[in-house]
Amino acid sequence: MKVWIRRLQYGLAIAGVALLGYCVAVFLGAQVYQAKAKRNFEKQRQIEKPIAAGTRRSTAPAPGPRAGLVVGRLEIPRIGLSVIVVEGADARELTLAAGHIPGTALPDRDGNIGIAGHRDTFFRPLRAIRRNDAINLVTLRNVRRYRVESTEVVTPDDVQVLNPLGHNVLTLVTCFPFDYVGAAPKRFIVRAEPME
Repeated sequence: MKVWIRRLQYGLAIAGVALLGYCVAVFLGAQVYQAKAKRNFEKQRQIEKPIAAGTRRSTAPAPGPRAGLVVGRLEIPRIGLSVIVVEGADARELTLAAGHIPGTALPDRDGNIGIAGHRDTFFRPLRAIRRNDAINLVTLRNVRRYRVESTEVVTPDDVQVLNPLGHNVLTLVTCFPFDYVGAAPKRFIVRAEPME
């Protein structure tokens, strides 16, 4: 009996070390991706600024970016959040960055811009967000400034928070509660309006 207990202990210890190693690898991979993406994004912004200054903005709809392509950077200075935003909100994209929710307005367009992130990684600081906090959405061509108007908790099927509202708005989405273990049962929504 003692032999089986000892084997079980060793097996559980090996499994624990393997899971911890996996978590560390995922975390470090995301941090390396963020650092590299931020550097590349800033270089690209320096190239795009002069080009954008000399061109007119087209009203024709542009084709959407492909999944995984960097579309901007989200910054909330008061809570220390600065994260690259990529196109798409699937598991792959949300492992490395915050994700622009397909079907919502693109970060450099008018409308309801939806951005999602994991509550246990990049969007963890949202638990400290407050009304009137400033949010910057940096794209290759401009910086759009928003102010938090409200937060709310909804069910996962409550997707009308992403519907067009007839004016510009930024909607951040993450799972809730923040300290929940496993698949969280609710969604935490941050609604921000453009600064005048």
